[in-house]
Amino acid sequence: MREIFIKSIMHWLTKPPVDGPRSMLLLRLMVGGVFFWEGLLKFVYVNQGVGRFTKLGIPFPAFTANFVGCLEIVGGLLLLLGLLTRLIAVPFLIEMIAAMLSTKISMYLGTSPLPLPPVPPQTGFWAVLHEIRSEYAQFMVVLYLPINGPGKWSIDALLDKLRARKLR
Repeated sequence: MREIFIKSIMHWLTKPPVDGPRSMLLLRLMVGGVFFWEGLLKFVYVNQGVGRFTKLGIPFPAFTANFVGCLEIVGGLLLLLGLLTRLIAVPFLIEMIAAMLSTKISMYLGTSPLPLPPVPPQTGFWAVLHEIRSEYAQFMVVLYLPINGPGKWSIDALLDKLRARKLR
C-alpha cells in the first residue's frame, strides 16, 4: 500500500498536466525570473543573503542563505524552462511561507531587525499588507502552476509528447 502511495505522489509530481494555454509561459517567466534573480542577489549582496538571514536569527545563516540562493537559482531556471514544475513548486511554497512568517510577524509587531519601510505605514497591519504584496503574488503563482501545469510551451510538455510517441 505504501509503495502505491509513493508511486502516486511521484507520478503527480513528475507528470503535470501540459495541455494548458501557451500563455502559461508568461506566468513561468514572471515567477521563475523573480526566483532566479533573487537567488543570484543572495550571493552578490551580503545584505540580501547571509547578512539578512543573520539579522532575522535564522539558524546557520551562511549555510541557509547559500542553500536558499542555490534553490532559487536552480528552481527559477526549472520554472523558466517548465521542467519539473510541480516538483520545484513544493519547496518554493515552503520557502515562501517561511520568508513571510520570518519577516512579516516582526514587522506587524514593530520589532523587525530589518530596516523599516521608508514611508508610513511602517509597522502594523497595513504595513504588512503593503510589504507582503510581492510575496503574495509570487506564492499564488507558485500555487497555481502545479495545479494547472506549465502549459504547452514547456519542457514538461515536450517530455510528455516524447513519452506518448515512445508508447505507440
